[in-house]
Amino acid sequence: MTGRARRGLENFLSRRAAPARELRDRIDLPEGPLPLLVRTHSTARRMTLRLSPDGGEARVTVPLGVPLSEGAAFARSRVTWLSGQRRAVPAARTVKSGEIVAFRGQDITIAWDAAHPRTPRIAGEELRLGGPAESLASRIQRWMEAQALELCRDDLAHYCARAGVTPPGIRLSRAQRRWGSCSSEGTVRINWRLIMAPDAVRRSVVAHEVAHLVHFDHSPAFYTLLEGIFDDDLRAADRWLKRHGRGLYAAFG
Repeated sequence: MTGRARRGLENFLSRRAAPARELRDRIDLPEGPLPLLVRTHSTARRMTLRLSPDGGEARVTVPLGVPLSEGAAFARSRVTWLSGQRRAVPAARTVKSGEIVAFRGQDITIAWDAAHPRTPRIAGEELRLGGPAESLASRIQRWMEAQALELCRDDLAHYCARAGVTPPGIRLSRAQRRWGSCSSEGTVRINWRLIMAPDAVRRSVVAHEVAHLVHFDHSPAFYTLLEGIFDDDLRAADRWLKRHGRGLYAAFG
């Protein structure tokens, strides 16, 4: 066997031997089946279970060396808890004139009138807009996304300066199960729905992703950097997302 062929075989065997780092399954709850995702994480020290923000998926994180099947069994042992969490997910709300939506942590009332300009604008505690009534929800969402992108760009520049890194590209995400992400190429994505949360909450997610530009993990060094660059109460922001984050999915589908 030639050296090249031997190396190819070794690479093939090593790929075959590599343990799976992700398992997808489902859990049968009284309300119906719930997708399950079990993942291995290099810095995890214990198994953790949580429900995704939109209530559409159960997620288990397991430490290295723990079989993914144990993570799935752990989730199935918490069926009662998962069922309660799923029932607590806020019901979907219709976005229409007279309804209340959140914007930067404040409740504002949608005030549609054919005489108003098509482009939404805030006037006191109202969000006023005209245009076709049937496209009201989609136009408000696009307006919110534009506001989110502008603010997130400013947030990104601010925290990159504090971290001493060059600001990368930023995109908005419509993800149903993640608040933010940072790709291996450095692009940061932030969930547009965070425009409905208080400013400190949105900024905490941006700061989190900036810290990932330096440490692409959740190591102690990552958290040290995050706490050093975030200029507000990080724990309070995390608590807000845990308590109210699912409510951000109640409107706009």
